[in-house]
Amino acid sequence: MTRLHIVHTTTFRYERQAVASYNEARMRPATMPGQMVLSSRLTASPSTWSTEYRDYWGTQVTAFEVLRKHSELTVVSESTVDLAPRPDPGATGVAEKVLWSTLSEGPIVARLTEFLAQTPTTAPADDLAALALEHAGGLSPAEAALAVCDAVRDAVEYVPGATGVHTRAMEAWEQRKGVCQDVAHLALGALRSLGIPARYVSGYLHPLGIEATVGETFTGESHAWIEFWCGEWYPYDPTNRTHVADHHVVVARGREYGDVTPLRGVLAGGGASQQSVEVALTLES
Repeated sequence: MTRLHIVHTTTFRYERQAVASYNEARMRPATMPGQMVLSSRLTASPSTWSTEYRDYWGTQVTAFEVLRKHSELTVVSESTVDLAPRPDPGATGVAEKVLWSTLSEGPIVARLTEFLAQTPTTAPADDLAALALEHAGGLSPAEAALAVCDAVRDAVEYVPGATGVHTRAMEAWEQRKGVCQDVAHLALGALRSLGIPARYVSGYLHPLGIEATVGETFTGESHAWIEFWCGEWYPYDPTNRTHVADHHVVVARGREYGDVTPLRGVLAGGGASQQSVEVALTLES
C-alpha cells in the first residue's frame, strides 16, 4: 500500500482586470478499487460561488464562478490517497477468455461504443492503423493491446513542449514527438482501429515509485495513460511502457483529453493571461 499527498496548483495572471469568470475543475482523485481517497478539497481564490457534481463520465467536478473584478485566479486541489497495485491483464485470467469475436458481439459493442469510436483527436493516421494491425497479428486482444501500446511508444520520442493540449494524434504522429497526452491519444486511436475498446485516463504519477523516500516531495505535472477493455478494464501506461502500479493516481476518465481537462472556463475581460501549474507529490508513511 502506498500513500500519496498531492497538491495541484494552477494560477492565472491577467493582463488587466477580469470582471467575471465561470470555471469547471476536474482535479480531485476518484475513490475506486485499489484507490481510496482519504481527504480531498479544492479551493479557488477568489470565488463567489461553487457547487459539485459528477459529469457524464463519472468524474467529480467542482464548478465555480468569480463575479467580481480580479487580476489573478488560483485554484488548489489537495488530496491524500491510499493506493494498491492494479491487476495486469494476465493476473485474473479474465482477459484470456476474451477473443476477437467477443469484442464484436452486439451487446458489448453497444455498451462500449463510446470507447470504440474515434474522435477527431484520437483518429489515427493510416500508417499508424497499419502498424497496429501488424503488431496485433497472431495475438489475443489483451496481448495485442500491450504490444500495440509499446510499438506506439517505440515510434514516438518523448519531447516536452513539442505539442500542446489541443494537439491531435495525427499531428503528434506526423512529427513522431509528443508527451504523455499524445502517446495516450495515439494508443487509443491504434487500439480502437483494431476494435479494442479503450479510454483516456488523467491523473498523477510519482515517478520514483517504491524508490521514493517517505516525506520527500517531488514536483511534477499531471499524467495521462489508458485503460483497455478485455473482459474488464485494464490500465496501462504506454508512455512508460508499464502496467499501472501503486504510484498512479486516477482523477478522471473519458474518450480523450477534452473529456477530462483539469481546468477550463470562460472569462469576461482580463486580456492576455499567463498560466502556471505545479503538482507536488509527497510519499507518506
